[in-house]
Amino acid sequence: MIPALDPATHEKVAFTMRLHPGNADEYRRRHDAISPAVVKLLEDAGVFDYSIYLEPSTHTLFGVLWRRRDHGMDLLPDHPAMKRWWAYMADIMETNPSNEPVVTPLEPMFHLP
Repeated sequence: MIPALDPATHEKVAFTMRLHPGNADEYRRRHDAISPAVVKLLEDAGVFDYSIYLEPSTHTLFGVLWRRRDHGMDLLPDHPAMKRWWAYMADIMETNPSNEPVVTPLEPMFHLP
């Protein structure tokens, strides 16, 4: 369980992505074997407690993570390990021309602490 976090120093972020139909098992397999370099990169950027869920009828992936407010996620698109990960995942999900997943940020509407 995550201890109570100070909203002055930490934030929870939620977003959606889209998986190509028929790729749920492959998406799970690839994440079960995620590169340790990508995990370390995310941790070094201030990310922790990161989960991704699938809504199978729409192929919508729902991601939620905690990060430091002074996170370094803006630097991830330029990192070689992240570029390799995104290229590896590009064939099974919606991506931008850079292979970065198409991400739709979600607006917080309710929270019960």
